[in-house]
Parts: sequence; structure tokens; C-alpha cells
Amino acid sequence: MSKTWITVLGATGSIGVSTLDVIARHSEQYAVYALTGFSRMAELQAQCLEHRPIFAVVAEEQQAKSLQQALRAAGCTTEVLWGSNALAQVAEDPQVDAVMAAIVGAAGLAPTLAAVQAGKRVLLANKEALVMSGALFMQAVRHSGAVLLPIDSEHNAIFQCMPANYAAGLGQVGVRRILLTASGGPFRDMCAQDLKNVTPQQACAHPNWSMGQKISVDSASMMNKGLELIEACWLFDARPEQIEVVVHPQSVVHSLVDYVDGSVIAQLGNPDMRTPIAHALAWPERIDSGVNALDLLAIGRLDFRAPDRELFPCLELARQAAEAGGTACAQLNAANEVAVEAFLAGRIGFTDIPVIIEATLNRMAPEPVQDLNHIMAADALAREHAHRWLANRH
Repeated sequence: MSKTWITVLGATGSIGVSTLDVIARHSEQYAVYALTGFSRMAELQAQCLEHRPIFAVVAEEQQAKSLQQALRAAGCTTEVLWGSNALAQVAEDPQVDAVMAAIVGAAGLAPTLAAVQAGKRVLLANKEALVMSGALFMQAVRHSGAVLLPIDSEHNAIFQCMPANYAAGLGQVGVRRILLTASGGPFRDMCAQDLKNVTPQQACAHPNWSMGQKISVDSASMMNKGLELIEACWLFDARPEQIEVVVHPQSVVHSLVDYVDGSVIAQLGNPDMRTPIAHALAWPERIDSGVNALDLLAIGRLDFRAPDRELFPCLELARQAAEAGGTACAQLNAANEVAVEAFLAGRIGFTDIPVIIEATLNRMAPEPVQDLNHIMAADALAREHAHRWLANRH
């Protein structure tokens, strides 16, 4: 049996590390074509030495020279490339069968779209690609024949709970609504006054999941769930009002689909990203992910409650952007990235994050999306407004 060649975009992040763990468990079935990294060069070097990809891609030329020298000294034949063109190259190369799209933020859009346009099996962990360019992205999927498989635990759960023909439209296949679960993050039981003083360290200490800093802060503000709501609209051709967010602190039920006959189908599992990664890698087959079996008796109870929209206004801002459509979601994402970066740097407080986002959105009327350049222009302008807000604040 020939091996499946995989490019991992964002190999040194938590999703990339988990992906390589699953691949290593099935080395007879999968081979690594390319690994990409942005700043963690020591980690990328170790990954190259272990998995021996054909290519590694880094951000800058000097990084590439240093990494190439280190790999050659260790007897590794991996060729190191650099820059955005190289990211697209390893995503669309004819030898590549599947692409794990795990670069965080807007930076992941272009190489992920390149993989889609090349008709690859795309394992989508970069939610911003759909948030920013949903209509264009899904149009490219349909045009190229790419296979798009969601990696976010919630969207992967929904995918598993949907009927095979859900692309015909939710109403046509008897789906009443999608129930998108949320852990609620580390601040789910806090009051508004306490939120003003939380630190980046507290925001990044997620109670259930091990994630990078940016996505951890998004989870703490519940913007992560807002972005997932937008992503679910595109993935499952749903309207915002067909998606209900439910706080589920145990993170065992990863999402549910409610059918018109009263049936509710849920996907359950331990909170470990290797489960959706293994599912998407092998789909429609199943492979071992390395995740322990779920012990419901040990868990004992499953709790659900409505999110506190006043405490976490980012969720409502995202829903409003989804309803507005056009460039609104790209503007929302850009402003959030600027705000989260400022919070992690200690320049603003946690409760300033939604303030910056709302102020940015109020300055920009959403426009119908024309093309990728239009989306990137809206992204850039939103960042400019957000940075101006920060400058004026100080």
C-alpha cells in the first residue's frame, strides 16, 4: 500500500505536534512531505530530525540558512525553504495528498486556500480561513473538488453527527439546529468585576485543553466560540440562528445535532485533539489516535448551561458579524488578533478586548466580498483602526 504524503502547516503548534504524534503511530500508512514553522526553530529542527520531511518551511531567509546548516550537520536531507511562496508550494505540490492547515490566525489563509485550490484533502484547524473568506473558500472547495474535513473538536463532532447528504441543506435532511458546545474557559464562573484584573497567565490556563496562547485567550473571552459559530455556518451551510452555543464545562460532549423528529445525536470523547485529527486523517476509515477510552462512570455527570452574553460580549459581536456577512467577519477577526496581542503584551486589560473589537467594527461598514485582495484590504484596515484605538488610549 502506498503511503499518504502529508504537509503540516504550523507543525510546532499544539495541533501540529498532535498531528505528528498520530502520524508516528501509523508510519506504515503516512509520510511527512513538509513541516512549517514560524518562530520555534529548535522544535522544528527536532521534528525534522525525527520525521525526515522532504521540505521544511520557515518565515525568513536567515532562519532557513541556520536551520539548513543544522540539519545538514546532523545528516538530515530535508531542504529548508522560506517565505509565503514556499508555504503555498508545499501546500499545493502534486506529491502531497493531505494538508493539515494549523497555522494560527490570518497568516494561515493563503497557504490553506492554495491547498484547497489544488484539490487536496484539507484538514482544517485554521478557523480564520473560513471566518475571513468563507464564501470564496467554499466556492474554491466546490470548484476544485477538495475534500474539506474540520479539525476543531466541535466542528469535527458536528461532521460526525450529520447525515451524509447534509450539503443538500439542513432543512432538507431533517436537521433543526446545531448545538455548539463550549467549555466556557477559565473565567466561566467569574463576575464582571473580577474579569477586569485577570492576567494573560490566567487567561492561558485553560481548564480542559492544552492550546497555544492566542487560542487560549480566545477561549477565555469566548471569541473562539464566536469564530467557531461563523465557521460552522460555512461548513454546514447554516444560518447563525440555526446554531446555539451551549456551555458544557466537562468538554466531553464536543457538539450535538438536533433533528426535527426529536433525536439529538452527540459525539463524545476525552478532550484530546488527537481524536479529531485521527478521524480526519483516516476518514472514512478509523485509526487508533492514542487517546484513552472515555470512562463515563469516572466522569459521573455532564452539565450544560447558556453562555453569559453580558460577561462575554465577544460571542455576540461574532454573531452580529456572521449576520452582517461580507467583510464583517474579516474585520472582526483582525481586530480581535490585534486586541489579543495587546492583552498578551500587557498593554490592555482583558475586558478591553471586546471594546477594541466593537470600536473597530463601528468604524467600518461591511462590504460584499469581491476577491481575496478585498478581504486582505479589509483585514489591514481593521488592524489599522484597532492599532489607532490602542495609540489613542495611551
